Amino acid sequence: MFLFQFATLAPLALLIAGSLAGGWWIAGAVAMITLFTWAADHLMRRAAAATQSADEFPTGDALAVALALILLAGLALAVRAFWQDGFSTTERAGLLIGWGLAFGQIGHPVAHELIHRRPAWMRGLGRAVYSAVLMGHHASSHLRVHHVHVGTPDDPASAPVGMGFWRYAARAWGGSLVAGLRAESALRARAAVPAPGWTHPYVGYTAGAVLALGLAFSLAGIAGMAALIGIAAYAQLQILLSDYIQHYGLRRSHLPGGRLEPVGARHSWNAPQAWSSAMMLNAPRHSDHHAQPSRPYPALRLDPDMPMLPRAVPVMAVAALIPPLWRRMMDRRAKAWSTD
Repeated sequence: MFLFQFATLAPLALLIAGSLAGGWWIAGAVAMITLFTWAADHLMRRAAAATQSADEFPTGDALAVALALILLAGLALAVRAFWQDGFSTTERAGLLIGWGLAFGQIGHPVAHELIHRRPAWMRGLGRAVYSAVLMGHHASSHLRVHHVHVGTPDDPASAPVGMGFWRYAARAWGGSLVAGLRAESALRARAAVPAPGWTHPYVGYTAGAVLALGLAFSLAGIAGMAALIGIAAYAQLQILLSDYIQHYGLRRSHLPGGRLEPVGARHSWNAPQAWSSAMMLNAPRHSDHHAQPSRPYPALRLDPDMPMLPRAVPVMAVAALIPPLWRRMMDRRAKAWSTD
């Protein structure tokens, strides 16, 4: 558990110091999430396939909750820094990049873990993290759409072979928003006792986004709102990249009778690198997550026969931004898995 704690808490500590004091703390945080993570993945041995011991699971939940609270508080500090005179334009830009990276690479896996937990307050905290970066609907689209339809055309978050990231991003953001709304509304329509309209999750996501923007304005005026939107846009870009990378080109086939095959290990891309996996709470062990969505992240397994990305997830995210490079790296691999 120490590796999870250090890999996630250390960059957040640097970002908080940077939000309070500026200077090299900001550069150190950005470097740790990017260059240091790349170097550590190369220097450390690959992550073991074995699961962690059961006594790590409560500690894992505690870390996820602590990280969510730190991220929300840190976002307020970052927004506040845009109002203070002591910060230069370079420092403000560094904070925007640093906190955007933190919410995309650490906050997204944290919120993702929490929305899969059983206690309602944990699920609510996960939704709050997504709402803080103005993407609350991801909590619904992930649970109600992605896990149900992954690897099919009915899942906006599953990209077919040949679809570049930028075309995918436009489709996935809007498609997930609408698909999640439809799924939540259909679920409520089937309830024996109709629930009040204000309890609809999308009402909560909208209220959360309005609250986040209102708090940003109260802390730093228009500059604070602009800072929040900038951080949120960068974080959302990475959330979309995550889904794109982890399911690109892997499709479920139809069985005799027209039914889709069950979701299996072959329908998600994985990465074995130790440091970036720890920083992202084992999110790169994605096949096992889809097989057992409620399994705590310290227990996620990694098997050699799962589809493996050629590089760590953060490196592949950079490659995905350049569609010709991405297709050269991934199309052949995706087609090989689809024809096994």
